[in-house]
Amino acid sequence: MDLPSAEVQRIVERALAEDLGWGDVTTQALIDPAWTAQGKVIAKETGVLCGIQMLAMVFRAVDPDVQTDILAPDGATVFVGQTVANIRGSAASLLMGERTALNFLQRLSGIATETRRYVDAVQGLPVRIVETRKTTPGLRLLEKYAVRVGGGHNHRQNLSDAILIKDNHLAALRSRGMSFAEIVALAQQKSAHTITVEVEVEAPEEAAQAAEAGADTVMLDNMGLEEMRRAVELVGGRALIEASGGVRLDTVRAIAETGVDLISVGALTHSVKALDFSIEFSI
Repeated sequence: MDLPSAEVQRIVERALAEDLGWGDVTTQALIDPAWTAQGKVIAKETGVLCGIQMLAMVFRAVDPDVQTDILAPDGATVFVGQTVANIRGSAASLLMGERTALNFLQRLSGIATETRRYVDAVQGLPVRIVETRKTTPGLRLLEKYAVRVGGGHNHRQNLSDAILIKDNHLAALRSRGMSFAEIVALAQQKSAHTITVEVEVEAPEEAAQAAEAGADTVMLDNMGLEEMRRAVELVGGRALIEASGGVRLDTVRAIAETGVDLISVGALTHSVKALDFSIEFSI
């Protein structure tokens, strides 16, 4: 996984603590600790696999002796009925880790699958599909990884990554009489040279003003297609252009055809449907 292992391990530990509480009382009451079991992790839907190593990490955190044989890598297309991993070890350990392991696998695979749909929809056009910060609290690192697995790209990881001057920032500063140029200049003055500046705008003429002021990226907020085309024309390559707001799978290609460089899609993470998997045990 292209992720910091220590942070991922902390996420796994928090998830297990949340699910196990003081212990799995059902398993403790009914399952002999000496029993061993095997399990098959099976896809119940077709989609893009993501989080298979998270599944292995969960079982390893429950019990270091559990063995996981991964049969398909993250990013692979999986089909209904396909076995993506085999697990074996203590029956009690497998039962205790099952739900948490599947939660990670299903959520991340759902994000990767939805991202792949958007990426496929704009295939052949010079545009990037990116997500937003509308992520599950505590899981942003993983969810943004899933977007990359699906073929998308990442927007800001957090508020410290880049300056993004949104409508409420602009309203506050304009109430003090500041212009676009002054706002962008202030942002550049107060930040390191490595920090980029993006400005959210609501009209093509504002996009031109932001580019003229020196913004690195201009975000077109909920503009129609004709407005986007006009904004692209007015910016004239002086800044990257991001389309944002209300993007759907059935509209994303038309948006890409306006000439924007980036399309941000909050739905990739904030309301995506999980991809269904199950574990079939034999003891």
